[in-house]
Amino acid sequence: MIDIGLNLTNRQFAHDQEELLYRAEEAGVTQMILTGTSLRSSKESFALAKGYPTLLYSTAGVHPHDAKTMNEQTIPQLSTLLKEKQVVAVGECGLDFDRDFSPRPVQEQCFRAQLALAQEVQKPLFLHERAAFDRFVGILKDYTNLPKGVVHCFTGSLSEVKTYLEAGYYIGFTGAISDTRRFAFLEEVVRYVPLERMLIETDAPFMLPKNIPAHQLNPRDKRRNEPAFLPYVAQSIAHFKKISVKEVAETTTKNAKELFPLSE
Repeated sequence: MIDIGLNLTNRQFAHDQEELLYRAEEAGVTQMILTGTSLRSSKESFALAKGYPTLLYSTAGVHPHDAKTMNEQTIPQLSTLLKEKQVVAVGECGLDFDRDFSPRPVQEQCFRAQLALAQEVQKPLFLHERAAFDRFVGILKDYTNLPKGVVHCFTGSLSEVKTYLEAGYYIGFTGAISDTRRFAFLEEVVRYVPLERMLIETDAPFMLPKNIPAHQLNPRDKRRNEPAFLPYVAQSIAHFKKISVKEVAETTTKNAKELFPLSE
């Protein structure tokens, strides 16, 4: 399995990165992509990935929460990072009107700058959208010759996912799909999305799957997600689609290798 989205630079992982990666490999997670959410975390993610060739990769981008940190040096430095073989996607970029940690006009400016960068470097887009669907889609339509991409950590509606699929995007699913209270509607979404257009991710340390046995949780922080829990995302998809976990694992791995420039 390939975890296409993991925040390994998060301080929750500061004391056990080595053990965390070992547990992931033991759980069958063969490759992981570290998410860059700011210029700083993009640089840190690449530095980590360099230490584990063929196991770790990274993205380079500015999350909408961090859009207010963008300055005239941001795009040139992201562009330099994206020349590296192990930096496999532009992002995480997009819009988040749910929390508005950066002003909306600033988010839009930052998003547009990264879409233009993606056009230039032709590496896949790692996209984020929360409570901003209409504006997000409207901005994407302003650009031609965009590379392929994934709408990561999808928690939207069936009609929204249909729009993304029609536009050619992959859909990233996290442990949110196992939350039958808050995200019960995602069962219908998972059943609708073709397996050939799905990617799986933990978004660790966030989005902890609800179907993890209690004894598997981190004893120091039982709410902390980690890449070793990726199989539980695959299990939820298999359950909803009434197929085997093996089929989910094999197909989503194939999808990830088709989208991202990963080594064998």
